[in-house]
Amino acid sequence: MNRIKVGVIGATGMVGQRFITLLENHPYFQIAGLYASARSAGRSYGEAVEGRWKMATPLSEAIAAMPVQDAADIASIAATVDMVFCAVNMPKEEIRVYEEALAKAEIPVVSNNSAHRMTPDVPMIIPEVNPQHTDLIPIQRKRLGTRRGFIAAKPNCSIQSYVPLIQPLMEFEPTEVFVTTYQAISGAGKTFKEWPEMLDNIIPFIGGEEEKSEKEPLKIWGKIVENGVEHKSDMTISAQCLRVPCTDGHMAATFIRFKNKPTREQILNKWKEYKSTPQELELPSAPKQFITYFEEENRPQTGVDRMTENGMGICAGRLREDPIYDYKFVGLSHNTLRGAAGGAVEVAELLFRLGYFDR
Repeated sequence: MNRIKVGVIGATGMVGQRFITLLENHPYFQIAGLYASARSAGRSYGEAVEGRWKMATPLSEAIAAMPVQDAADIASIAATVDMVFCAVNMPKEEIRVYEEALAKAEIPVVSNNSAHRMTPDVPMIIPEVNPQHTDLIPIQRKRLGTRRGFIAAKPNCSIQSYVPLIQPLMEFEPTEVFVTTYQAISGAGKTFKEWPEMLDNIIPFIGGEEEKSEKEPLKIWGKIVENGVEHKSDMTISAQCLRVPCTDGHMAATFIRFKNKPTREQILNKWKEYKSTPQELELPSAPKQFITYFEEENRPQTGVDRMTENGMGICAGRLREDPIYDYKFVGLSHNTLRGAAGGAVEVAELLFRLGYFDR
């Protein structure tokens, strides 16, 4: 197989570093360009991240020797790569303009950023949940006037701790969801060394996170109409988001009410049996068992279970009836793997297999 030449934009940040570890030996993709701000451009990647490499996997000599190029040089990016992963740290409006400029330069963009998630014709994809939203790409290309350029977004990391657990239950028509997420510090791009005030501490606020948690799932479950996605309107989500002293892993305590209440056994069976397009296509990053349920009362645990299925699986536990809602349960996902770079790579794998990265 001729691998697709890919670029990583925002390559020096935490998510960019995670992209590099996932892509370096990928069967579909070959890293052909590393891009960052002008202050890093011109140096080798090893020099640019010296003292700032946050991954447990050591930086390889081959990647360390690659030059960092200026992310602002869109013409050079278009001449070098077939598609890009974008994880830049800029104001949202600037990201929106930048990613659209990349797409108009005929560069497919798989974005880790939130800037275009709510753009009606930009697919925001959890591959196991709404792979059909790739059908938005022709609509978007028509608006942009492109032949192959487009933007596809990966959703917020925290919703992947509960949205995948609700997806297999959609036939029972959930109407109300209340969720509290307990989110690791790597979600803010931090380590304990950089953020010592998080030790022995919980912060009950993460800017913008609750709005994303309440709105993004309704787009993911929405239906495609003429100019984009019509959000699901018969479900209400209420969210609280807390920053907790964990390195990686977002946990969600979820309460749910259904129009047609299932039995506990039906829920467990739906979770166990659930498969979707990524499993059918055997995508390299897709977990074989998408949802793993733990019968132990004290599982899943962030430090113990976040690497389930190489960090791409969704964990669940503590399913029981609730005196106010119908049921309550706990979910867990790895926020920088399933929730960020790994999820975006799986989106790209899906798009590749569906033919959206033609040269």
